[in-house]
Amino acid sequence: MKLKGMFICAVAAAVVCSCTTKTDTIRINQVGFYPAQEKTLTLEPENRCRTVLIYKEGTLVWEGEALREATSPWSGKVRRIFDFSELTEPGTYTVQAGKERKEFVIDENALDELAEAALTAFYHQRSGMDLDSTIAGQWARKGGHPDTEVLIHASAASESRPEGTVISSPKGWYDAGDYNKYVVNSGYSMGLMAEAFLMFPDVYDRDSLEEYFEYCRNTQDIYNPLFEELLYNEEWMWTMQDPEDGGVYHKLTTPNFEGFVTPTECRQQRYVVQKSVTAALDFAGALCSMAELNGMAWIGDYVNAYNIYKVRFDKAEAAYAWAKAHPDAFYNQWELNATYDPDITTGAYGDNSADDEFFWAASSLYLATKKSEYLEDVKKYFPERFDLMTWGYVAPLGIFNWLQYEKFMTAKKVHHTGESYYDESEDIYKYKAYTITEQEQEIIDRCKAMLLEYCDSAILDAEGSCYNSPYGNKPEDFRWGCASSFCDQAICFLYAYDITGDEKYLINAHRNVNYILGQNATGYCYVTGFGSKSPMFPHSRLCHSDGIVEPIPGLLVGGPNPGHQDSAEVTYSSDYPDESYEDVMPSYASNEIAINWNASLVAAVTWLSYIGNK
Repeated sequence: MKLKGMFICAVAAAVVCSCTTKTDTIRINQVGFYPAQEKTLTLEPENRCRTVLIYKEGTLVWEGEALREATSPWSGKVRRIFDFSELTEPGTYTVQAGKERKEFVIDENALDELAEAALTAFYHQRSGMDLDSTIAGQWARKGGHPDTEVLIHASAASESRPEGTVISSPKGWYDAGDYNKYVVNSGYSMGLMAEAFLMFPDVYDRDSLEEYFEYCRNTQDIYNPLFEELLYNEEWMWTMQDPEDGGVYHKLTTPNFEGFVTPTECRQQRYVVQKSVTAALDFAGALCSMAELNGMAWIGDYVNAYNIYKVRFDKAEAAYAWAKAHPDAFYNQWELNATYDPDITTGAYGDNSADDEFFWAASSLYLATKKSEYLEDVKKYFPERFDLMTWGYVAPLGIFNWLQYEKFMTAKKVHHTGESYYDESEDIYKYKAYTITEQEQEIIDRCKAMLLEYCDSAILDAEGSCYNSPYGNKPEDFRWGCASSFCDQAICFLYAYDITGDEKYLINAHRNVNYILGQNATGYCYVTGFGSKSPMFPHSRLCHSDGIVEPIPGLLVGGPNPGHQDSAEVTYSSDYPDESYEDVMPSYASNEIAINWNASLVAAVTWLSYIGNK
């Protein structure tokens, strides 16, 4: 309840502050809430206070008892959740529980800065170029790994490109805390971000085709930073395709991980290794996503835009054809090293099934080309149920393709659907109109049903959660890179919100983001450079070698990981799943960064920022 009057405030504060407490027990979103957003905090059991006070500019504006208590299923700790959603006025607030105080913010643009930093983090991960201080700030650096003289590894040799052949493969993103570049993870990251961005623009409300194009020109501030960043990685991915047969090399790598040195200090020879079915299909899916995003973000003339659009699909179809001809070409690093030299010991990104990759790529290619063979593969590889997406399970990206397609096709005012062609006489693109077929609608409805069933089930877990979040309530939720899983589930909720308009999905998307921003068992905001307690020592060669105290901002670390795969180098203070996190550089199991995790962060917080600003 709200209280007015300084006398009442002083008495209430005196009563509550008589509690004895342990510091750092207030767990709250440390970045910011939107005015109309649900707002909660969690009080750890070490704090015995039953009442929380909230001040604004020295005046008590809210006092309340816990909404509910929740018991951890693995530690037995009993925590208290407080709901202060009635506070809506923008500003800086101080929450007090006993002698402990913590600030939080309500802001109409709460996540804007975070969304921008999360995307800019990809610029920091760029390989092969000098980083400009106007973008990179104090983290500007000289470029390393030009990759203009990369060798064909024995595992990747072909008749036209025998072992030792030198190729040029510049640009792209460093994958994680290391300096290698991986097609599987790059393709997944690109597809995830592109598909999410295609869902939330209001381009579908344009009244005419001409107004649609004008809108695209005038929204460069929304799309072009993302598009230009994706393009830098896509241009590298093009070089990873063998022009002779359409196959795609799995990764560009050194034989062993480099030490924790700057990119310019690296000296190992770099190779492209074995073509794989998963790399080929993720390559195809990513290029299709780029082609669709290109329609929103392109700069330049229509003819150039159309030519690039066509090149992407030509390359995607060639990669898909190779995958169909080599369905068992999985990347197995152990078998590769038993056969070829030199041994490769860097990240494997191996897989033993490509059904999910076939579904994503086939969905993307069918929706772009309408070729029946792709539709048959969509039906053949359709997933049995919806599961949360990861680089190793990309079927949800195919489902998202179908949902975006329906949104595009059912726009009420603009009939810009169908196959595009360039009319030279009018210097404009025109479209051959068609409607969603009965067979397509059946697939769309099936995708919707699967997604909503997953989301409705997941939301139930928030009711007894210690941190008011639908994710993070089962031991299996905490694994390598689990912080991104909170974002991934938030993205699923946002798709459900877009489909239904039901606010329960938006509320739960915010809840998951609140978790990674500080309302969690460790009290960390898991994004570097944000919040009052954030990672200072991520497992990142770039951050560790640059001589700068503060880490590169906007990087999402992996988060709690009870697997403790790095226990030989790291001593964990807790074995509980949600507390198994250490902010130390050697902790690759809990404190590494990776582009796929940041892709999840970009998609979730940018979408929420877009909704919040509207």
